[in-house]
Amino acid sequence: MNMKMNMKIAKAMDRAVPLCVKRLIAIGLSGLLYHLSLKHKLIAVHNLTRAFPEKSLPDILKIAKSSYTSFALMLAEFTDIYYLNKNNLHRRVSVRGLEYYDEACRAGKGVLLFSAHFGNWEIGNAALAILSRPPMFMARIMDSPFLENVISYVRAAHGIAIIHKEKAMRLTLRLLRKGEAIQLLIDQNVSVQDGIFVDFFGRPACTTSGVALMALHTGAAVLPIFTTRMPDGRYITEIGPQVETIMTGNRDQDVLTNTQNYNSIIENHIRNYPGQWLWLHQRWKTKRCQAMRNS
Repeated sequence: MNMKMNMKIAKAMDRAVPLCVKRLIAIGLSGLLYHLSLKHKLIAVHNLTRAFPEKSLPDILKIAKSSYTSFALMLAEFTDIYYLNKNNLHRRVSVRGLEYYDEACRAGKGVLLFSAHFGNWEIGNAALAILSRPPMFMARIMDSPFLENVISYVRAAHGIAIIHKEKAMRLTLRLLRKGEAIQLLIDQNVSVQDGIFVDFFGRPACTTSGVALMALHTGAAVLPIFTTRMPDGRYITEIGPQVETIMTGNRDQDVLTNTQNYNSIIENHIRNYPGQWLWLHQRWKTKRCQAMRNS
């Protein structure tokens, strides 16, 4: 099945169900999955209990359920992103800190936007593309060709190109040297071979060092970006000021320090809105003992 046919099917399905109905369905299904998917619920509760030892069990369960709902809403709203433009964007999302992004783009050394599986990062990317320069987005290839085609088509509608994660370092360095802007989600667990350990919610978390390495190699500007759901269903995309790239000459220590700084920014934002992060992911799966065995 080719991309054109995939999109015809996706558009037909999208037009048949209003966004408000899709949201209600998503909330209902997320509640069902919360009760049925015991394994992922236990992962979320364990992660939250370790991250917020001061919170009561009812509060932990409330955040866990909200995490399911947040991710389900992001999925339900995805195809609606295709129809966003400068005339209707304000109904769905507002952007703060756009001047930081524009300034970094004008510097011409490339831009690295880092974020997390938080809120609705896809609509934030679209808002950035509509109001300023479309970023490239680094992502893995979906297992389903149908979903891969649909997702790529929606992103491409706003000029957002995809960089596939697999062996992307060399390509990304070339793009940054040409002044391109690239967004990465850096909040998921990685293997010992692909990451370093930094503190994240008081626990060592194996984390990609890619952003720090690329910033050190190219001098690209590094900025945080988060898209947060508000109580009324709208979103606020917040772009932070440029994060200083620490360069002492000690490469390993610089990579560690910068990566820690990025993750501390992510942690602080999640602490403000804990129900919008993907707690059911095994963020702390890789252990330090695995690194010791491989050393």
